[in-house]
Amino acid sequence: MALGTSPDVRFRTKQEYVYQSLRGAIMRGELAPGQRLVIDEIGRQLQVSAIPIREALQLLQSEGLVQSAPHVGATVTPISEDEVHEVFAIMEGLETVGVREAARRLDDEGIAQLSGVVAEMDAAIAARDFERWAALNSDLHRAINDIARMPLLREMTDRVLARWERLRRHYFQGVLVPRVVQAQEEHHALLAALIRRDPDGAEQIVRGHNRAAQTAYADYLRQDDQAPTG
Repeated sequence: MALGTSPDVRFRTKQEYVYQSLRGAIMRGELAPGQRLVIDEIGRQLQVSAIPIREALQLLQSEGLVQSAPHVGATVTPISEDEVHEVFAIMEGLETVGVREAARRLDDEGIAQLSGVVAEMDAAIAARDFERWAALNSDLHRAINDIARMPLLREMTDRVLARWERLRRHYFQGVLVPRVVQAQEEHHALLAALIRRDPDGAEQIVRGHNRAAQTAYADYLRQDDQAPTG
């Protein structure tokens, strides 16, 4: 377990430092679902006492990212089918608002911006650089929100994308890579609907896109749960 944040980042308290370090590691998949979070080990790596660690773990537990059990202590919360449903149901709602507003506001500059991101995603697939594709996928979501000119929507989307990041990193080979081609076809269809200024068509595409992704993750999760352990 390797923890830490950018040396350029400044924190007001040690609790905030520990919280952001642990939360970032969980979201990036560096702390895997089910992994134990040992206070002494965290303290050694982050060079802090037990008190801010316990406070940070309580905050993470309130977010559902950490769970605690007697005789075990704190562990990273496993990914559940309920979490998969929550992430994609909320993303579907946010994206519906975003694409409808973006279709209304889209101008030539916005078309060039979105077309550029989608073209970069095509190139990433051609190079089989799926990590790059995933990063650009998040960029596409954010670009649509920027065109919609809804800062609160952007803030909420960023929070859900952080949860998606945890899902996609944990199930990268099992779900994301096999779904990339289909997902990219859906991105092209969405771009075409936005260029047509077709909010109903764009909404239909993002609803189908999110539901297909949710089904893929949920199906894989069920298969993973049923797989023999040894």
